[in-house]
Amino acid sequence: MENNLELKNLNRTEFKVVGKNIEKMESITRPNLTYWADAWRRIKKNNVAFISLMVIVLYILMAIFAPMLSKYEYTAIDSSKMNQFISSKHWFGTDELGRDLWVRVWRGARVSLTIGFVATIMNTVVGGLIGGISGYYGGTLDSFIMRFIDVMYGIPRLIVQILMMVVLRPGIEALIIAMCITGWIGTARFVRGEIYRLKEQDFVAAAKVLGVSDFTIIIRHLIPNIIGLIITNLTMAVPSAIFSEAFLSYIGLGIAPPECSWGVLTKTGVKMLRVYPYQLFIPAFFICSTMLALNLLGDGLRDALDPKLRGTE
Repeated sequence: MENNLELKNLNRTEFKVVGKNIEKMESITRPNLTYWADAWRRIKKNNVAFISLMVIVLYILMAIFAPMLSKYEYTAIDSSKMNQFISSKHWFGTDELGRDLWVRVWRGARVSLTIGFVATIMNTVVGGLIGGISGYYGGTLDSFIMRFIDVMYGIPRLIVQILMMVVLRPGIEALIIAMCITGWIGTARFVRGEIYRLKEQDFVAAAKVLGVSDFTIIIRHLIPNIIGLIITNLTMAVPSAIFSEAFLSYIGLGIAPPECSWGVLTKTGVKMLRVYPYQLFIPAFFICSTMLALNLLGDGLRDALDPKLRGTE
């Protein structure tokens, strides 16, 4: 009894009744974010992925505007300024023909990034559609498509690209076509597996009951459910396309002079490695940093776009 009396006296002296606030009780403490807003929030909290994104955006902006704002043309030859080192006039020096390497590096970035992104987006679209149709319908059509993909997987991609570049005229369009011949296969297999898993879900059955066409179900209901994984896969595939362009240009089957790319600049820099190593190190740095940034961004997107992680932070 004494303990109860002491507890009551303590409650009277130490605690105060503040009443009820219905508005605060019914309010949602966590803001209601959309899927993309929540993904962007988590990207910004991931320092490595956010810095990688900023690096890629910076390279894209420099590729667009640096050649336009420079007073030098990327094809302009000046024999009096051959192989000059880095200076205030030529920020990356000059090459063996006296051409300004600053403008050539960013012109090369424009070509390499264009090929990398365009080829990867085309592969993603084609592979997504083929994989979606294969996984949704299944049966004989699925077996035929998968056996065809298995055969294509048995052929080294690089050999196909080299053969296509030998047949086609070297250039940006030829490189994109060569990369798209087999580049869609990985995306098709990945999308097919995800669609095969999702097509048994209740929302697909409900759409069928309502009379929605198969094509609409694939495009508007199934593909959006894996769009995060597709974007992550796309981001991870861009470095491969950039490296393929650099390699094909390095062996002389890519971009033809006087056009330039990072692969062309690397090929030219190798010849001057012992005497003027900066002509190799500068384009090689941009190739490596771009591939590293895209891979790190892909890792961050994989976590940020995962629906299972929504609301866990």
